[in-house]
Amino acid sequence: MMRRLKEEILHADLVVAGGGLAGTCCAITAARQGIRVILVQDRPILGGNASSEIRLWILGATSHMGNNNRWAREGGVIDEILCENLWRNPEGNPIILDSILLEMVVAEPNIRLLLNTAVDSVEMDEALQQITSARAFCSQNQTVYQLTAPLFCDASGDGILGFLAGAAFRMGAESAEEFSEGMAPPRATGDMLGHSLYFYSRDTGRPVHFIPPAFALTDISTLLRFREIRLSDTGCKLWWLEYGGNLDTVTQTEEIKWELWRIAYGVWNHIKNSGEFPDAENLTLEWMGTIPGKRESRRFEGDYILIQQDIVEQRIHKDAVSFGGWAIDLHPPEGVYSFEPACSQWHSRGVYQIPYRCMYSRNVHNLFLAGRLISTSHIAFGSTRVMATCAHNGQAIGVAAALCCEHQRLPAALAEKPLLEQLQQRLLRSGQYIPHLPTVDPCDIAPQASIETTSTRTIDEFPSNGKFIVLETPQAMLLPLQAGRVPVFTLVADVDRTAELTAKLMGPAKEGNYTTDILHARLHCKLELGKNQQIRLDFETSLEAAGYVFLVLQPAPGVWLHLTDERLTGVLRLVQGMNAAVAKTSIQAPPPDSGVDTFAFWLPERRPDGQNLALSVEPPIPAFRAEQAINGINRPWLHTNAWVADRDDPRPTLTLQWKEERAVQKLQLSFDTDFDHPMESVLMTHPERVSPHCIKSFRILTDSGQCIFETKNNHQTRRTITLDAPVFTTTLAVEVLETYGAPAAIFGVACFAEAQTP
Repeated sequence: MMRRLKEEILHADLVVAGGGLAGTCCAITAARQGIRVILVQDRPILGGNASSEIRLWILGATSHMGNNNRWAREGGVIDEILCENLWRNPEGNPIILDSILLEMVVAEPNIRLLLNTAVDSVEMDEALQQITSARAFCSQNQTVYQLTAPLFCDASGDGILGFLAGAAFRMGAESAEEFSEGMAPPRATGDMLGHSLYFYSRDTGRPVHFIPPAFALTDISTLLRFREIRLSDTGCKLWWLEYGGNLDTVTQTEEIKWELWRIAYGVWNHIKNSGEFPDAENLTLEWMGTIPGKRESRRFEGDYILIQQDIVEQRIHKDAVSFGGWAIDLHPPEGVYSFEPACSQWHSRGVYQIPYRCMYSRNVHNLFLAGRLISTSHIAFGSTRVMATCAHNGQAIGVAAALCCEHQRLPAALAEKPLLEQLQQRLLRSGQYIPHLPTVDPCDIAPQASIETTSTRTIDEFPSNGKFIVLETPQAMLLPLQAGRVPVFTLVADVDRTAELTAKLMGPAKEGNYTTDILHARLHCKLELGKNQQIRLDFETSLEAAGYVFLVLQPAPGVWLHLTDERLTGVLRLVQGMNAAVAKTSIQAPPPDSGVDTFAFWLPERRPDGQNLALSVEPPIPAFRAEQAINGINRPWLHTNAWVADRDDPRPTLTLQWKEERAVQKLQLSFDTDFDHPMESVLMTHPERVSPHCIKSFRILTDSGQCIFETKNNHQTRRTITLDAPVFTTTLAVEVLETYGAPAAIFGVACFAEAQTP
């Protein structure tokens, strides 16, 4: 008698295969938009490469590795995850991140989560070229699931749904001729980026012996052509332990894993037993990865293939729904056995848009594409593959799926007006950031109100805190200036020898970038010996348009600039340089015909003894007008786009006032959690649990003084407040009770008459 496994038929509006960050953010977003979702994950936990099984930090357009993208951390659900992880887990424990992801998914009643469940077949309507159902098997409960839905999303990394459904895909690198990509090889190859596998060590306080397994690599000398082993490196700092890009990274992944085990155990054996690391005597091997982190396998074809030029030229797309900003980061396929450096990174001058047409299959008509398998060339994939970018794309698909269900349309229909505009605006309303695209929401009644505030900060003075920094490397203050005459800046410095200070006013060649391409003016100042010197910088020039400008100070030995404790929304001190972790082997001069220029890197400077330079500005810069809180851009871009209160305001309050009584049931507030901070999710520790710029406690009052909402310990960028019933009022006041240190700042206030507004 043949026995059959238990079978269960499940139906939803959207089936998402893959519980990495892309699939997780897609599922959460779609569920919050009101549709039923089945999330199928073949592992016991969520997170993919970010999970405790692999332990790679979440990075995207904002990177600690060095780029010129300012205030570029992704918004929406992935931002919510990162803010929550920082709040609960500043130590970077990957187990805590696992629990946060699980908590967020199971909190959504519209999601049915299937863990340890792998899709292994699909059924198709060949006439319509659509998936009708997918079969999945759970190894833990020995149950077969038949999953039916009108829409499917492949976020599985290797593209199991798309592959089984016959969706068009690519593997390997295209030739330079196919897309005219200067970085592509002369001829098409099967080469891809390989897998990596990490380990963690721990100090036990007493000597620990290590006997390597017989399969460990005994001679690791060939691994060290371009890298050196550092005892402090652990976890994903060992990203360069890579292999397998010249193999089939799908069907040969187990072979690749075994070779990575040989490599990783060989490296640890070298650390413990070579005699080169006496400080390793008390270290034990606490954790070794059991599945490798994958970079590249199948890339599926949509109605548009993103290519190198889209990134380098920062092309504008009418159907933009997301963005990227990681370098075009390419690795030799042989990994650690290569005769080339472990990676080569080429950076665009700023972030770039990702079009919606990359996010659905061109020939399987009800299949969305999410994560690292979206429609790109191999070269463009070098940038789009990182997890925060993948998650942001997944959010876009979650909203798209909801719109498809509401309008009974297939994914491609959303690529044209008027559905495209609905998609973009609903994404922006949900916290998604799309460069060059502000929120214009006809349901939002906040722009119809006049605004009053208890105070409004200007950029006038950053007082000295008695700490200093020597001007050994180029320093800059990134400031939002108005059109017209440039104000006079005054620095404070101690000078221990006769010196000349060169100051420059510089800006980007392209709107919205943060690069020093254009020299507006230059000054040379002779400095004599003395303390607390006031260095007056009057550039005697004007700007044609408002925007961010660099006040650059060239190195001047013997000059000690005063610092300030004050941190302010939309203002940054930057230092010119390169992250040491990648400077030696990773940042390469671009190929001559690549279309990429070499340019200076400006890295944010976050010091415990003072973040910004002590500085006064005359006349003060009116950078924080209250009207910016309703302009539809909820982060610094061209302007600060924020209302900021005076530092001494005892109860900062922003009040919306309408001429007639309005019904309000839903509000959305956007705060400053420092979008310039990548909030690395694992391994790295953070001294703060929340950005000092964020508002900690606040309440909302009506015209009668009624408090309709109050919260403490806020640590999120966005707060959506839904009341049980509408309130009728002529005013709404957001009263700030406490911040985390910086002056109170609000990026956005939106008000809606109905709770169900998506």
